[in-house]
Amino acid sequence: MSQFVPATLLVLKDGSETAQGKTHVIHNINACQAISEIVRTTLGPRGMDKLIYTQNGKVTISNDGRTIIDLLDIVHPAAKTMVDIAVAQDNQVGDGTTSVVVISAELLKQAKLFIEDGVHPQTIIRAYRKSQKAVLDRLEQLSVDYKKNDKYKFRDVLERCAKTALNSKLISNHRDFFSQIAVDAVLSLDQNELNLDLVGIQKVAGGSVTASELVRGVAFKKTFSYAGFEQQPKHFENALVLILNIELELKAEKENAEIRLKDLTEYQACVDAEWKLIYEKLDAIVKSGAKVVLSRLAIGDLATQYFADNNIFCAGRVPESDMERVAAATGAVQQTTLGDLNEHILGKCGVFEERQVGNERYNFFTHCENAKTATVILRGGAEQFIEETHRSLWDALMVVKRCIQHHEVVGGGGAIEMELSRYLRDVSKQIKDKTQLIMSAYAKALEVIPRQLANNAGFDSTDIVNQLRFQHAKGERWYGVDIENGGVCDTLEKFVWEPSLNKRSCLAAATEAACTILSIDETIKNAKAQDAASQEANRPVPSPNRRQGMDRPPIN
Repeated sequence: MSQFVPATLLVLKDGSETAQGKTHVIHNINACQAISEIVRTTLGPRGMDKLIYTQNGKVTISNDGRTIIDLLDIVHPAAKTMVDIAVAQDNQVGDGTTSVVVISAELLKQAKLFIEDGVHPQTIIRAYRKSQKAVLDRLEQLSVDYKKNDKYKFRDVLERCAKTALNSKLISNHRDFFSQIAVDAVLSLDQNELNLDLVGIQKVAGGSVTASELVRGVAFKKTFSYAGFEQQPKHFENALVLILNIELELKAEKENAEIRLKDLTEYQACVDAEWKLIYEKLDAIVKSGAKVVLSRLAIGDLATQYFADNNIFCAGRVPESDMERVAAATGAVQQTTLGDLNEHILGKCGVFEERQVGNERYNFFTHCENAKTATVILRGGAEQFIEETHRSLWDALMVVKRCIQHHEVVGGGGAIEMELSRYLRDVSKQIKDKTQLIMSAYAKALEVIPRQLANNAGFDSTDIVNQLRFQHAKGERWYGVDIENGGVCDTLEKFVWEPSLNKRSCLAAATEAACTILSIDETIKNAKAQDAASQEANRPVPSPNRRQGMDRPPIN
């Protein structure tokens, strides 16, 4: 009867691992929930910070969801989806990275109950997508267009949204100070492009955090210089600026060419020609009228002293990002040759000066006409604090940018999530099949934001959520968690505002991530490549002098 037994088919390589079935789906959900448990305590103004210590000894203190997830060494393949949605949210909006992870994990937690009861994952996915469409449509209806409302001033709206973004950061006590810096920096840019790469952020250790300042122009750290640099002037008014991508120094002949000479006069002629070339370059720069010369490449000691003798400031090896911002501020055009230096390629700077900032010296380009760039100089005691201030300020810059591009805002503090949850519950009651239960679970998952905000603030989350349900049932759509006084309040009246784009992106990314995890029914882990390589290395190699078959035993 052995001929009736089906043969075993080996499709995968030896050592491959597979996992499938309902238990595997639940295992993936548990992995994603574990990531959420790490970051959920950082949510909101009273969220806690995480200290992450890496193998190379670097210490990072942060409550930014994107930063924490990036630094975690996540190896679970399904849990890495949480990393992807946090990165996408940060790139799209700049804020809400923790919220998107928490909501996605809560959606999976609610789906887990249905999976255990035998509901097919595709049924849950269809219900979740239907719920997503309903809440996004409702979100668009609820959004407040501040440009159509005369009582909201444009700058006030931007500052309030920036304050909301900074509320949950390490610098929340100075949110009024930094929100003004963020708004001024973004408004300094070209309003048609809003390229945040033109907002430079310099970090100088020492001093108070309130010693940070916004430079309406460009400021960068003094570059490496030679002895003649100290003789150069450090202050100009209405100066012309020349930006180069040229090396202004003598090179050793042995490094670039081999020249065979018959007598010493020929060698001297070569040396004189090289000196003549560099002096021609320096004379051309001086005749152009430029008073500030910057170059991406090195400016040697000869050129430095020559510029000092002609009352010209120079800086070599300037970083590319700083060069681009100087070009945007002054209107200068970077040159790769000195053949045609004219007034059209030179930039104009109202005031150029070199100043001491902390223990460093910085070059400042300010009062430039039509400057489309800005620089923020951050101060602080510890390196970790300055880094976290940088991340917090960047989130505020992104939020202000999105507020300018998209004119719609919603109430924060969990208000919009509670209103969407109430609305979705009402919609689900009109559904006749089992989708009603799944849509109700989606609505319940949205309540995780106000619940976690209350938990992190030390309030009774059950009492807070019940109060919010009561207020929203009465039609008070903008009631959210009152972090300052406890209880609930109208967040729109308290100016706790968030860009509508933030919530739209957050809900869409969280739902897509949850549906992606639920659609995985099997995980296949291929055999490690190093194992195959080691097996190949351990295989005996026949001697090249031995004919094939000579090592076989003799045949009797």
